[in-house]
Amino acid sequence: MKRSRIALAVTAAAAMIGVAACGSGSSDPLAAGSSPVQAGSRTIVVGSANFPESALLAEIYAGALSARGVTVQKKLNIGSRETYIPALKDGSIDLIPEYTGVLDQYFNKSAKATDSNAVYAELKAAVPATMTILNKSAAQDKDAVVVTKGTAAKLGLKSIADLQTYAKDLTLGGPPEWKTRPTGVPGLKKFYNLDFKDFRPLDAGGPLSVQALKNGQVDAVNLFTTDPSIADNGFVILDDPKNLFAAQNVVPLITKSKVTPTISASLNAISAKLDTATLGELVKEVVVDKKDPVVVAKEFLAKNGLG
Repeated sequence: MKRSRIALAVTAAAAMIGVAACGSGSSDPLAAGSSPVQAGSRTIVVGSANFPESALLAEIYAGALSARGVTVQKKLNIGSRETYIPALKDGSIDLIPEYTGVLDQYFNKSAKATDSNAVYAELKAAVPATMTILNKSAAQDKDAVVVTKGTAAKLGLKSIADLQTYAKDLTLGGPPEWKTRPTGVPGLKKFYNLDFKDFRPLDAGGPLSVQALKNGQVDAVNLFTTDPSIADNGFVILDDPKNLFAAQNVVPLITKSKVTPTISASLNAISAKLDTATLGELVKEVVVDKKDPVVVAKEFLAKNGLG
C-alpha cells in the first residue's frame, strides 16, 4: 500500500503541501476547521495520502468532478492508510485515490490474489459496506525493494530472494508503517525469510528514502515503480518472484452514499485514460520538473477532454 511513495526535494514537498492544503491554516488536514461535511451534502471531499503521486491523482479527481459541476473540497496529504481510512469511515473525506493490491491486503488479512483482475475482484468483496471502488485504471505503481547499482553489483542482487544471504548485515529503510505492514518487514520475512540487521523508518517513497539510499544510511529501501528518482540515480529495482507486492492498479475509493451517475462516469473516464507510462510522466512533471500539481492535473484533464 501503496501503495502506493516518490522522491521529492524537501522544499518542493513543502511547497506542494502548502498548495494542497487549499489555504487552510492548520498543518493537519483533518484537524479542527476540517470537520466532516454534513450528511446529505452534495459536496465531495477529496483526500490524498502524504506522497506526491497520491496528491496529484486527487487533484485530477477533484478537477474532473468540478468540471462536471460537482462541489469539491480538498484535504490532501493526510497521511498513511492507517490515518485516511478512518477518515473515510467517519465522513471527514469521501474520495481518495488508492492502489488495489495494498488496499485488498488492508481490508482482507487473508488476501491471496496477485494478478490485476483477481486482486480487483477480491478487493471489491473486501471493501466495507459503506465504501465502494469504481473502475480500476491500467496504471500501476507498485512497491519495490530498491538498491544502488553499486550494491547490486557487489552482492550480485537481481531479486529480493538474493538478499537472503546478506540481509543480516544490511539496513532496510521504508515508511514507519512498513515495520508492521504485511507488505513490509513481516512480508519480507514471511515470503523471503529475510532478517535485516536494522529497519530505519523514513518516509513513503519520498526525499528521505532517496537520500538515505544515496548516502548509504540504508542498504535497501522501499520506493515505488513510477518514481523518477530510480532512473535518475541508477537505482536497481529487485525482482519480486514470490509476488509479495501484488498488482497495484490505481482505483478510486469512495463513500458509497456519495456515488452518483455523474461522479462514477467522471472517475471511470479518468481510469480509462490512465496507464503506467502516463502516470509516470505526470509524476515526473511534478517531482522532477517542479510543476504545480494543480497545473499538471488541469493539463491532463484538458488533453483527454475531461476538464
